[in-house]
Amino acid sequence: MENHSGDDEMKIKIALAQLDIVFGDPDKNFAQIEPNVQNAAEQQADIIVFPEMWNTGYDLTRLDKVADKDGQRTQQLLSELAKKYQITVHGGSVSTAKHGAFYNTTYIFGPDGTLLTTYDKVHLFGLMHEDDYLAAGVEEDHFQINGINAASVICYDIRFPEWLRTLSLDDSRILFVPAEWPTSRIPQWRRLLAARAIENQSFVVAVNRVGSDPDNPFGGHSGIYNPMGDELLTLDDQPRLKTFTIDTKETDDARGFMPVFDDRRPELYR
Repeated sequence: MENHSGDDEMKIKIALAQLDIVFGDPDKNFAQIEPNVQNAAEQQADIIVFPEMWNTGYDLTRLDKVADKDGQRTQQLLSELAKKYQITVHGGSVSTAKHGAFYNTTYIFGPDGTLLTTYDKVHLFGLMHEDDYLAAGVEEDHFQINGINAASVICYDIRFPEWLRTLSLDDSRILFVPAEWPTSRIPQWRRLLAARAIENQSFVVAVNRVGSDPDNPFGGHSGIYNPMGDELLTLDDQPRLKTFTIDTKETDDARGFMPVFDDRRPELYR
């Protein structure tokens, strides 16, 4: 693992945008984005993070009507806002229609408005019928924020530690997790996030939605976890934006104290 200095350049101010998503109404949901980006920029955040499927919620039976075609509307808006407010925008994820199928897609834009990365959710959640309507992604997601390596997954992906370990082998210091995680499983959400932080010796930044759709209430509790699994910040179950500054040098400290990555034996794993 690469070592970094302990300068202030390793500190990143993160804004968590915990939204109440309007089921199947892209116009109302798109209208929520700029006020949150502006708020984050006014608080001098380096990056703002949105929840999963914020454009439509899980209106899966109407994706042919509400999904963003080729992600064009989402990309145009996020690019413009990132450049306007000089902030990195982690677009959580949106429902997209592309390549003859529907996807759960992340877009991340840098403060100059350029697309840094895109990611299609790899693990589809049968209990919410994703696998009946969506196609699964097959690619990893890596990007940098202020020169710091980071990676993204989406919601159900965190139940697959081997996937997050795969991403972390690229020296990722921060794992971002947009989600629509139901209220009934919030205790598991918090434990899983802490576990993924501990085992990958990384920060985990997770943004869940609040409110409800016709099938589920969603419990919020967006949060930030350090490489020791400590919960540095957790929100409640209401819509809000909150900022917090992390020092990514803590990943060096954790990995130096306990060199888990050096002690791996991948030849034994399957």
